[in-house]
Formats: sequence, C-alpha cells, structure tokens
Amino acid sequence: MDTQTRRLTTSAQVWNGGQVFEAQKLEMPELAAGEAVVAIDLATICGSDIHTVTGRRAGPSPSILGHEAVGRIVAVGPGGVRDFLGKELLPGDRVIWSVTVSCGSCDRCTAGRTAKCRSLLKTGHEPLGGPWGLSGGYASHIHLPHGITVVSVPDRVSDAAAAPAACATATVMAVLEAGGDVRGQRVLVSGAGMLGIVACAVAAHRDAASVEARDLNPERLELAREFGATSTRLATEPATSSSHDVAVELSGSQPAVLAALESLAIGGRLVLAGSVAPGPNVALDPERVVRSLLSLTGVHNYEPRHLQLAMDFLADTQRTHDWDSLVATPRPMTEIGSLMQQPQGRILRSSLAHHRS
Repeated sequence: MDTQTRRLTTSAQVWNGGQVFEAQKLEMPELAAGEAVVAIDLATICGSDIHTVTGRRAGPSPSILGHEAVGRIVAVGPGGVRDFLGKELLPGDRVIWSVTVSCGSCDRCTAGRTAKCRSLLKTGHEPLGGPWGLSGGYASHIHLPHGITVVSVPDRVSDAAAAPAACATATVMAVLEAGGDVRGQRVLVSGAGMLGIVACAVAAHRDAASVEARDLNPERLELAREFGATSTRLATEPATSSSHDVAVELSGSQPAVLAALESLAIGGRLVLAGSVAPGPNVALDPERVVRSLLSLTGVHNYEPRHLQLAMDFLADTQRTHDWDSLVATPRPMTEIGSLMQQPQGRILRSSLAHHRS
C-alpha cells in the first residue's frame, strides 16, 4: 500500500498576528522516514493560544496555532510510524501527539529532559515559513515529523477527552510526578482551570488523603468537587498554613504562588507549572524553606511517557468522570477568531472541527 501523501493539502487557519486569522490551502511536504500526516477530527483551544493571540505571550506569525488535537492517520513515510508503545500505525488509526519534538541525542535529551531539547520544535508554535510550517492543529491536517511522540487513542475515549490530553492532561501527569507519590498525602491544587480539574481527578485517583482546590471562581470550585476535590476554598479567603504535603500551583498568579508556598507542612513539596508568562517576583523566606525541609520545583511541558500516562488515565476514568462536559460543542474552524477568549462557567475548552465534504 502506498501511504505517501500524493500532494495532499491542508486547509489551515493561519494566524497573522493580533486577532487576524486567514484561511489558506497549503501543500503537505513529501514525507520522510518516521513522519506522518493526520486528519484532525477535533482541536481544543488552550489558554496559551489565547494568550498568544491577545499579546500576553510572544509567538511567530504567520503560523498555524493549536497544540491540543486528536485525529486519524492518513499517510505515513517510508518505514512506517509507531506509537509510544511500539504499535505500527496505519491509515485510519486514531491518535494524539506531543507538544514537543526532540532530537533524542543532545545532552538534554539523553538526560531525560527532551522537553528542553537543544533543537526543540513545538506543536503549533512554529513559523509557517520555518522547517516545520504545518505544525498546528487549527487545520484539516497536520504534518507530524520524526521525533514527535504519538499515542494511540482507545475507542472508548472521546475526541473531547483526547484532544486536551496533548497539553493539559499530560502536563498534569508531569506535575504530579514531580510532586512525588500523593498516596495518603494532603494535596493542594491551586487554580481550577483545565489543568486544575485534571489534577484534582488524578490526585483522587491516586488515593490522596485529601485534595483541596483553590480558585477565584465559585463555579470552577464546584466543578473541582465533582472531579475529586474533597474541599474547596476561594483564593481570596485566608488559608490554613502548614496544612499540605504537596501543593501544585497552576494559575500563575503571584498571590497564589505565595499562598501555596505558605500552605506547606514540614517536608512539603511545591510544584510550579502555571507561571509561564512574565509576572512580578515572589518573595521567598529561605529560613522557612531550610527549617521546614521544603522542596520547590518547576515543570514546563512534559516527557513522552506522560502523554501515554494521560491517555491511560482517561481510559481508566471515562466512566467515572464526564470529561466531555468540560469541552464546548465544536464550532467550524472558520469561527476561530471569535473563540480566542477564555470560556465561561463550567466549560474549560472551546473546540473546533473541520468540515469535511
């Protein structure tokens, strides 16, 4: 079977800076070994893309944004492509793919930090005229280069659950790994957006003694309880100090970072993952860190194993948690400009689908 692209094209929403998106038809490259083309079934809009479009974070333009998506293999390069578990992928197979593409051979990759590869490429973050121009999910098809992690999606996991796994769910797996074994531990989840809701569910699934969620939004706190939080607290309310063994800070708010640090008990561990945009410095009391044996670490993106762990978790919990309820009904790709704003209430992700005739 010839699985080359045969001049396949993608219909993409190209971001030209600001709020401007332009529909373009672009030709796929000839596939090299280890590469694939995927037809995108659903793409969700991560908050980081909203930050890019609104100017809070820098991004190259023109480019194709979008790094949370799910789709089906339509073509593979010479020698074929395998998923993370080693299964050979064939046209029609349903997959998700990682945010990062690494070389696998530099000092950072060999040290297990592929997310900081010295020649890193990022899904939905590359310039249209660069070496990986067709990198984004806001299109009918995406080109997957050699070095990207591909994970198969079980039939029982919906598109709405699978798409955010490529960023939010996999990142939570990395965050909680950095926080250590939470079994029997008192866990604080600071920020009840998509990452926070997933973190509540994962901590509860891993038998944390308690899971407290903090946020400014009462609706999000109610949602956190439905997904595993045993208690909730408005971020504006005073918190009990020295009450948590593990704190994960996912909002990026300076007051929230301070509150999470202050909440740690003796031997407590704080993982920062929400602070991905410039903000004010946070005052640190080094004496308390020393005397209380505290640990502080940061997590940015994730490693290949975390993407597989995310999919396994979704498959295990698809009957106990309504993941679909967190994602809005998909809108046509042509409406992308109007969806570049934070969704309200209990919806945590807007979504897009490409119309196929």
